[in-house]
Amino acid sequence: MVILHVKRGDESQFLYETNVNNSVDEVVKDIVAIFNGRLKVKRLCFEIEELKTHGTFLPPEMQGLTEEQIKELKLEDPWAKRCAPAGYVEVKDDMGRRCGLAPPPNLQEVLTKAAETAKEYITKKHVNSQKCLTQKDVAEALDELRGATKIVFPAGLPPHDPVRMELDNVEDLSGTQASKEVIDPSRACLWACGKKLLNTNKLSDHLGKNDKSKVTVKLCSSSEGAPGREPIMTEDERKQLMLQAYRKQEEWKKLEQDDDDSYLDSKWADGQNMKRQFHGLNNISWKPVMKQ
Repeated sequence: MVILHVKRGDESQFLYETNVNNSVDEVVKDIVAIFNGRLKVKRLCFEIEELKTHGTFLPPEMQGLTEEQIKELKLEDPWAKRCAPAGYVEVKDDMGRRCGLAPPPNLQEVLTKAAETAKEYITKKHVNSQKCLTQKDVAEALDELRGATKIVFPAGLPPHDPVRMELDNVEDLSGTQASKEVIDPSRACLWACGKKLLNTNKLSDHLGKNDKSKVTVKLCSSSEGAPGREPIMTEDERKQLMLQAYRKQEEWKKLEQDDDDSYLDSKWADGQNMKRQFHGLNNISWKPVMKQ
């Protein structure tokens, strides 16, 4: 099986295992599903952090209003008490986005652990450990978050709550930064070795028939230009090379500055040493003769 190291721009994302006989179109769709799934898990983890701290989402018409404005307009959140977890605590949301009926500490811990587990399923660290990512891993991360949400909020969440909308796949990302990160499957494409992989071809048409190789591919949208080529060496390799060059340069500087010739007095630097050895003139001591 060939292993594809998927990148978005210059940022490493995950490893993907496939067969060179698979079509490019099939591989692209699978990779995009994993990529977008990872983004969904990250968005959910962020919203669950808000959910455990300040409770469920307010209706759109109440968001951003002060308590005085809500009373003046006679608005009421019909979902707050209905969806509130058992033993809830009141924590005001200064952003005015959530109702303020948060889960108690023990249930907050359930959501925290679920978010940490979900992040582990999709972490980029798997690239270093040579673990390939699949749609099943993304699904397990989502199931972990879904299960924890049902435990803490047995009555469910309001239909307008971002966590519920994400889990029901009806999220509206229009006008948000997250919408720019998601890739449209119909416009997705892969690049490798500076060339675009054509959806009508098989992987083997671009990567060869060696099924035991590892190739770096870059995930792009067709509306984007060609991604930058992979650098000849990694950032760590470049730093090591610069460090070695600097050390070499410092050694040469020291040699140029060292004009000490005291080494000429050393025994090994004596050009007549061998001659004296042959004539037996080494280690001769002279003593004055004492007169009787």
